[in-house]
Amino acid sequence: MISADQLLAGLERVCARNSMGTPAALERLTGGATMESWRFTCAKDGQNEAFVLRRAPSLEFMEGRPFGHDVEAAVIRAAFSAGVTAPEVAAELEPEDGIGSGFVMRALPGTPNPKEILAMEGASGLLKQAARDLARIHSLKPDDLPSAVPVMDYREAAADLRAQFEEAGGDRPIIALGLKWMEDNCPEPAEPVLIHGDYRMGNLLAQDSHLTGVLDWELAHFGDRHEDLAFGCMAVWRFARYDRPALGLGSLEEYFAAYEAESGIQVDRKRFRYWMIHRTVWWAMGCLKMAAQWRSGADRMLERVVISRRTSEQELDLLLLLEEDLPEAEQARTAEFSEPPKQVGEATDGELAIAIYEWLGTVKDRFEGHDKFQYAVARNALGMISRYNPAAMPAFENAPLAQQIMDGKVTLSQPGVLAELRAAILATLTQDVPKYPALAAARKKWTGKD
Repeated sequence: MISADQLLAGLERVCARNSMGTPAALERLTGGATMESWRFTCAKDGQNEAFVLRRAPSLEFMEGRPFGHDVEAAVIRAAFSAGVTAPEVAAELEPEDGIGSGFVMRALPGTPNPKEILAMEGASGLLKQAARDLARIHSLKPDDLPSAVPVMDYREAAADLRAQFEEAGGDRPIIALGLKWMEDNCPEPAEPVLIHGDYRMGNLLAQDSHLTGVLDWELAHFGDRHEDLAFGCMAVWRFARYDRPALGLGSLEEYFAAYEAESGIQVDRKRFRYWMIHRTVWWAMGCLKMAAQWRSGADRMLERVVISRRTSEQELDLLLLLEEDLPEAEQARTAEFSEPPKQVGEATDGELAIAIYEWLGTVKDRFEGHDKFQYAVARNALGMISRYNPAAMPAFENAPLAQQIMDGKVTLSQPGVLAELRAAILATLTQDVPKYPALAAARKKWTGKD
């Protein structure tokens, strides 16, 4: 792992090569599920400015990716030229800099914090600006960008997810249901446009109810515009505003109307639903693979193992989406769900975890910067451990059922399957992330209880 002093020394070489001053005030930014972000200041064109270094945690971490940071920087430059509120790329890292793979951007104003953005006034205005930027991204065609930017083959992408699922154990029935549905409902290819690939709250900057930036372009590719439209509307990216389906900012009708007005293209609801399910499966597998990345040693950051336990969020969302195909009478059936029993006797492992969790809360003020973010992740991990209930029915470890689903021998419409999976995912998510907003909605819908 490269130290902050080594990064600063490498940045001096980067800045000198690009007619920039000596970097100072280097600070690790919070968040970042994949790449690192470091803010610093230096002189440029006679003025002291703020910049952000975006880099991979290791060169090994870049292996197997469709393109490198040089292509990502080219994509950002093209988007910036198309009027997207993307950052301006100022410099790219070279091997001789000695600080790995990445590039430097001018810092943009605003916050990426979804809680702060979703609390801003004028949510409908923000939603229109997001639709505007997305339409401008989609205006870029393959000829506008390096040939290394891939074009998605929908069925190939679905097959790759299935291969990942099998490699991860192939034992989660709800994900198996999603994969089988995708195979049965994959749409015909649409005219490819540039897809951001991660267009959602958390990757958008806003200030004073105005969109100020679109970040994290590492998943860019060419494909169906509905993929980008759907991804940001997934329940997980609405955060506390589960009630506002479009990016946590408003209704789908508002979002679609704004996008259609800017792009001149009508949104296809059927394609939108396909991509909601596809990307929910995709993110479920992304979460699941985090544990493998941590085990491999490619990235030993704490959030990797914690995010892996958020797979159950996507399984809940996926089941809610898939059950829409069932008759209303079947959807209306209530599910059985029991709370964990009260503990007696000596302290359990979970109670020990609670004790540490509570103690950590007393030293919160000792942390700052990225350490403060890691502190919050550590408390989340302890919370997961504290809620472990061996009597709860897990939504995983059922490889035979998952295989029967993949083979088409078991479907969601068969008696008892939906009820079993509802109870399983309620129990699992109550352990993993009990404050997940969609959980309360699902529990109310499936059990009739708050």
